Amino acid sequence: MSNRDARIHRWVPWIAGYSKHFVEDALSRFMPQPGVVLDPFSGVGTTLVEADLAGHEAIGFEINPYAAFACRTKLAAHRMPPMALRRAIGAFRRFGEAAMRDGRAPCAAPPAGFRTRAPFYGAKVQGKVLLALDFIGEQNGLVADVFRLAFAATMVDCSNYSYEPSLGRKAAVGRPEVEDFPVFDALASKVEDMAADAAWHRGKRPAPERADARVVEQSFFLGYQAVPEGSVDVLVTSPPYLNNYHYNRNTRPHLYWLGFCRSPADLKRLEQLNFGTYWQTARDQREMALDPSIMDAEIRSTLAAVRERNPEKGIYGGRGWANYATRYFNDCARFVAGAKHCLRPGGTALVVLGNSILQGVPVPTDRFLAKIAAAQGFDVVAIHTPRDARVGNSIVNSAVRSGCARGQRLYESVVELRR
Repeated sequence: MSNRDARIHRWVPWIAGYSKHFVEDALSRFMPQPGVVLDPFSGVGTTLVEADLAGHEAIGFEINPYAAFACRTKLAAHRMPPMALRRAIGAFRRFGEAAMRDGRAPCAAPPAGFRTRAPFYGAKVQGKVLLALDFIGEQNGLVADVFRLAFAATMVDCSNYSYEPSLGRKAAVGRPEVEDFPVFDALASKVEDMAADAAWHRGKRPAPERADARVVEQSFFLGYQAVPEGSVDVLVTSPPYLNNYHYNRNTRPHLYWLGFCRSPADLKRLEQLNFGTYWQTARDQREMALDPSIMDAEIRSTLAAVRERNPEKGIYGGRGWANYATRYFNDCARFVAGAKHCLRPGGTALVVLGNSILQGVPVPTDRFLAKIAAAQGFDVVAIHTPRDARVGNSIVNSAVRSGCARGQRLYESVVELRR
């Protein structure tokens, strides 16, 4: 069973991350007794939900306000009022039927700062979406949160955009635009599934009186010192891969339509906080220096090899990509320093990473992270490779990113470290 089929986890589709089973196995192996679990890059909360369900104290950091909202809402499932949810679902269906029958005009408006090259919603669909938001705006507390998250989880399905895997127009990949869509039925069905999961969660969660897991809406780099030194037993996380995937830009519809972003400046702030920045940000900068703590000859020679590729392409050649990769490994060093502060002596960190290929140069991020961690005093227990092939051939085949990448492959690894 993948996360898209698993209770609570299925609430929010998310392009990246690992399965709930990976976290379950990790916690059963490394935490036989209740303890403290940390995820510095929480995403939509796979680690936090599983740690909480296993009876552990859980702490997560997440810079994306939509993802952080999804985390908090999922972790609050055991507190959701079943009767109030059922009443709200019924009222929502009746509201939608009456609004369609009476030709009601919506009061809500599209977010003023949200811009797309083509209309995000067709006219009919947008009218229904705005009416649904009218209803959601009248709800309170956890009921409102459930409806808002359900809307966010379904909002792209009825739009003229899709994930391929980055957000783009359906027409660009040969799919028809959406002229009409049963918005009210889809949203009500989603909330019904969430209500059923919430009831399951209430019965499954041990010691219901325990506080919910903590979600800190802040960069781990800026906030890790607020975690008591040596207080974490196990760290399970997956930082952004070295693949230039724009996690924040690809949740732009959710950020704007839920009111978390109002202008491009809000997105710019998130990009500045991101682990490893983006190629588009790093490419124009002068040659970026590697963190002085990273002395490993292989890391330095690999970055030099990337930098020397395709100089005739300017920023589209190796120079821009070398800056991007340098910033990534500098942030790996910052992450390791934070993990070292948080983990108790003997504590375990499990870090899921994907390798990369830049300008045709293989970049083994798993081995490089292990080298960086070892230099800061971690024991590298093992590098596991549960997936020796991964989706993402756009990285390999792209002329910009790879140049000549024949015979090379993308894979995922778990770097196991001990404090």
